[in-house]
Amino acid sequence: MIRFDNSYARLPKGFFARVSPTPVAEPRLLALNCELATRLGLSVAWLGSDAGVQILAGNQVPEGAEPLAQAYAGHQFGGFVPQLGDGRAVLLGEMIAPDGTRFDIQLKGSGQTPFSRRGDGRAWMGPVLREYIVSEFMAAMQVPTTRALAAVATGETVWREHGLPGAVLTRVAASHIRVGTFQYFAVRGQTEAVSALVDHVMSRHYPHANGPLSFLEQVVARQAETIAQWMALGFIHGVMNTDNMAVSGETIDYGPCAFMDNYHPDTVFSSIDQAGRYAWAQQPQIAVWNLAQLATCLIPLMGDRDAAIETATRAVHSFAPLYQAAWLRRFGEKLGLHDGNAAQPLIEELLTTMASQRADFTRVFAGLADGSARAEFVDPAPFDDWTGRWQALGPDIDVMRRANPARIPRNHRIEEVIAAAVADDLAPFERLFAAITHPCDHRDEWNDLADKPTPQQVVQHTYCGT
Repeated sequence: MIRFDNSYARLPKGFFARVSPTPVAEPRLLALNCELATRLGLSVAWLGSDAGVQILAGNQVPEGAEPLAQAYAGHQFGGFVPQLGDGRAVLLGEMIAPDGTRFDIQLKGSGQTPFSRRGDGRAWMGPVLREYIVSEFMAAMQVPTTRALAAVATGETVWREHGLPGAVLTRVAASHIRVGTFQYFAVRGQTEAVSALVDHVMSRHYPHANGPLSFLEQVVARQAETIAQWMALGFIHGVMNTDNMAVSGETIDYGPCAFMDNYHPDTVFSSIDQAGRYAWAQQPQIAVWNLAQLATCLIPLMGDRDAAIETATRAVHSFAPLYQAAWLRRFGEKLGLHDGNAAQPLIEELLTTMASQRADFTRVFAGLADGSARAEFVDPAPFDDWTGRWQALGPDIDVMRRANPARIPRNHRIEEVIAAAVADDLAPFERLFAAITHPCDHRDEWNDLADKPTPQQVVQHTYCGT
């Protein structure tokens, strides 16, 4: 059983709408994350039983749950929408793990809510399995992230361009509170609600913060670290709207996300990001933009307006040096160099060479440790020149192997997994999941999963699935 302690449900009713998941026809367990279940203190046997699957599908509400859909607003590709909210997700409640950590348990794809805006509130199997795989890879690489506890097929058809098999994801998060949650109340002039939300989030995530400014500074610091980790893995979120930025610092809402194959800083995959707003290289600047929106929400709580604007602006601008330090540390580790400042010219030169030759991001960095990186360059001469200067600094091979995954959830592999799962074959999913949750292990049976795609396998666009 799940032992709930639902602090968000104790906030004023304007923060959410109480709504239960919509039952599905024929729930069937697709995947159960046994490692995560054990960490949460949940019985794997119970979760995998018929009773557990009924809960994971949304057919039964467990004792102690207080299901609700959270209200939030958000800037979507720069345009503000004053009411969004959980349109296809229900927060069952919060639980305390054996180590004392509080987690949200949410069902995603669980049916309509008051925030569905004419949507069906459902998810199809493809985005559910994509989020399951990618979020668990991120967790394995120690990137702050929401996690996937289970995926359940619904036995129902979800209609997008055509009929697709439905599924529900059970998502676990430190919380689901977003920048857009603050915007929802701020745009309505509900300063008391913003203040209550600040108090709630400080209690939950930032116990050492002592007010709105301190809270903002700590959110900025966490985001700087998280974005630097994204960049070091070649990860592109795809929809960095303010409603998709969690104030906990976790990566949230894996929609049209993707990892780069061939490196170029302007890489975009999301089918809806026509202007490249959320390209790989744009992500730090977009994080600052989103944090500025959070700061705007907090200014009315910070006393004199002019002074508050000045101090809040300074807090947001602190992102740049914090991010730069985190970026140098992460990329320095990828080169096995402990002095990030000394490594910076080498990092920038290598990335420039990779971009000019469209070398594979993951394979180049992983190949530095075993000598195979040279093969990723059409013209290896610039790389050869770079290698001599890099090796002269005495790179730490063990550090490199921990920092550079041997394999990532490549886009074409995820598409293969989804196609097989739709045809009731989960073996490719299970194999890929095992491989990406041990991303730095070099095992012969997974060597093919490290291969870059052939021209016919290249995925040009990824989709939200909503």
